[in-house]
Amino acid sequence: MNELGEAIDFYHSLLDDETGIQSQAQLTRQLHHRQLFFGERPLCTVLRPRFLTIRQYQLLQGAIRSVMPAFAKAHRLALADPAFRAQFHLVDWEEELVQVDPGFRDPSPTARMDSFFVTEPDSALVGDLGEGLYLAEYNAETPAATAYCDVLSEVFLPLPIMGAFQRRYETRPLPARHHVLHALLDAYRQWGGRDRPRIAILDWREVPTYSEFMLFQDYFTSQDFECVIADPRQIEYRHGQLLVDGIRPVNLIYKRVLLSELVTREGLDCPVIRAVREHAVCMVNPFRCKLLHKKASFAVLSDEANQGLFSPQERLAIQRHIPWTRVVAERRTIFHDQEIDLIPFVSARKDDFVLKPNDEYGGKGIVLGWESDQTQWEATLQAALSEPSIIQERICVPSEPYPSLVEGHVQIYNRLIDTNPYIWYGEYISGCLTRLSTVDLLNVTAGGGSVVPTFLIEKRS
Repeated sequence: MNELGEAIDFYHSLLDDETGIQSQAQLTRQLHHRQLFFGERPLCTVLRPRFLTIRQYQLLQGAIRSVMPAFAKAHRLALADPAFRAQFHLVDWEEELVQVDPGFRDPSPTARMDSFFVTEPDSALVGDLGEGLYLAEYNAETPAATAYCDVLSEVFLPLPIMGAFQRRYETRPLPARHHVLHALLDAYRQWGGRDRPRIAILDWREVPTYSEFMLFQDYFTSQDFECVIADPRQIEYRHGQLLVDGIRPVNLIYKRVLLSELVTREGLDCPVIRAVREHAVCMVNPFRCKLLHKKASFAVLSDEANQGLFSPQERLAIQRHIPWTRVVAERRTIFHDQEIDLIPFVSARKDDFVLKPNDEYGGKGIVLGWESDQTQWEATLQAALSEPSIIQERICVPSEPYPSLVEGHVQIYNRLIDTNPYIWYGEYISGCLTRLSTVDLLNVTAGGGSVVPTFLIEKRS
């Protein structure tokens, strides 16, 4: 048995019904006390955290480190060359805003790569090394859940079952809130900020992640930074100051609102956008994050037409970690060394592909070919020809056993699992979001959906 499987089996061996009842009662109390909810749903519905071995985490670090230079190169080329930038399929207002200099270097100081970390050697998509990380989406605009993950780790470590487990295994959390603060402050200093900033966490009051904003507000305040949670509808821009509720000036925005929603609902002339354009406030992540946030960025890296832009090392990283991806279009292209006519080919092989809108989130608009009937799949492809979308090769989603308390008894079921490392300054990872599901589309609202804290584990000698 491998190292990870041995640790999981040991954990489950400790979890009898009595320990499960005690642990679930404590977990439930803490979820309510710490407001760990997505809307009205508890974030965590299982009794085991995600375990990663040291070797797995090192592989995760290496994979992300190898592929990020290709994303950075594509971003630089897109800013410099409008013809190349057209491959990202920006809309008019995005074209306008990506020209705005944010005042700091990194287009996405905070980011998250939504991925699948496959370790089974018999998986159809495992690379030459017998295991691999396969990237599905790059959340380069508003990576959420760092505070949720940190606080879930604090909640899990004192559970009765974790106390017994830690007698045999060193168990280390992967905190990330401090990285968010560092990224905000670093951007603010580059932007020209000299005084201690006043921070606004910016999003709509009614979003289901509002409880995480409260966790961040508490954290920023604990570090002696003034912080307010602000709805864009509360904000005014007067005399060179961005004001919340007309009285509280802020000079650093932790942007959690999606730019597409902000522009759609408030317009390009809204106070936030005007203040950023006029260098009255520093905003993280900036407008330029939209380029890499577009799902077409995967097609840019994957398409054979662009391979000459990348170094041999970058091409190898793309080949190992980026699933075959194309923007949906009437064209001929290469699929695993075979020339194909794109639309007829993916229409005939629906079970091998997933279709995604170019700019959505939370699983919206995603169509899994293997869960669609042929008529629906063909209609979806035709619709995608008029609305920028990507077609991406299916990734074999891994699973792990997770225990839940059901009517007073511990029951263990396999759950599909993803691996979503947080990326800082487009360079390195620290921290990881893990989501579980009983259906192929993994997000918090999916069937059996749950967030679990991720811990590094090492057997005690």
